[in-house]
Amino acid sequence: MLYVVPPMDSADQQVLDELDVMRNELRAHLRSKPRWEGQLRRSLFAAAVQGSNTIENITISSTDARALVEHAPMSAAADDNTQQAVIGYRDAMAYVQQTPHMDFFDYSETLLSTVHFMITRYQPAKWPGRYRVGGIFVSSSDPLEPMYTGPDAESVPALMHELIEWLRDGDLDASAYARAAMAHLNLVAIHPWRDGNGRTARALHTLIMARAGELAPEFSSIEEWLGEQTNTLHYYEALRAVQGGSFQPERDARPWLKFAFAAHHRQAQRVQRRYEWTVRLWNDLARLAEERGLAERTVSALYAAAVGELRRTTYQQDESLSRDQAIRDIQTLTRTGLLAARGHATGRVYLLAGLASEIAEAAAAAVRGPGRNPYPFP
Repeated sequence: MLYVVPPMDSADQQVLDELDVMRNELRAHLRSKPRWEGQLRRSLFAAAVQGSNTIENITISSTDARALVEHAPMSAAADDNTQQAVIGYRDAMAYVQQTPHMDFFDYSETLLSTVHFMITRYQPAKWPGRYRVGGIFVSSSDPLEPMYTGPDAESVPALMHELIEWLRDGDLDASAYARAAMAHLNLVAIHPWRDGNGRTARALHTLIMARAGELAPEFSSIEEWLGEQTNTLHYYEALRAVQGGSFQPERDARPWLKFAFAAHHRQAQRVQRRYEWTVRLWNDLARLAEERGLAERTVSALYAAAVGELRRTTYQQDESLSRDQAIRDIQTLTRTGLLAARGHATGRVYLLAGLASEIAEAAAAAVRGPGRNPYPFP
């Protein structure tokens, strides 16, 4: 037996309707394939990888997260174990990004164990991809009173089989947001692996949204929002409210479903603001480049520096330039005081400076504002 999709009330439907509006507006904006889309997607991808790992106390900076998705070296602040963890999650999410394009796609236990293997392969002692054979619990502040105790190991194969059957054929008329949330809840409740259950459940959540056609996975993931400290606490509270400390699938899953809907709504608002900032910033930087007589393509370099850091290799790839062309552009932007170099050799990056930095801050100030709670919580 698994947790079942609970009935939704008018407040739930209102949240879903608002999500549909935000999703459709964003889809319309992206239809023309704006030049900044790839960079925006990368920044959202980096935030999702950073957020999901932060929940598990695997922390990297936003700068390292962006380096991670650009396949650039991370800083020495991220030790080898941390780097291996986030690289594995990046690769798993890169796989999730491809699933909407797989005509042969099918939900299976092998699929989920493969995703789990990618996430935990740096921990061979934790049996990446293999189900546990013993009991498991999630620890709490009191070592003698676990936060959650999973079902017996003997029950795991049957429960996972049931979950796969539901993923294939269950509640297909339900909202994708509801199906993704319930798959997330059930997988983390079954806790089939020795470690990595939460990260794999969150990856499955995003995968279902991606397969449902809810824009690109980067625009649908809630992991960035969940990774913020206060939101992480609410995340665990919502799971605990439904689970009751152990595997009890007969319990009402409404508290969890409402939390998941709220998380999607809050992250959608964040993506909407980020889109507004991107459009405003890109246009303002384009005007600046024109005024300075700079090549139009250099707007891409300035935008990358505004988002985080500009790397010559990434700019070169984004704009299909030769190495010498990319170097010349960056040198020009540096000489004109719009970029400032930091670091040396292969670790050199560039940050916004001067008037370009002021433009970026003005664009942020124009769209900055608090998010709106779609429910009275969290």
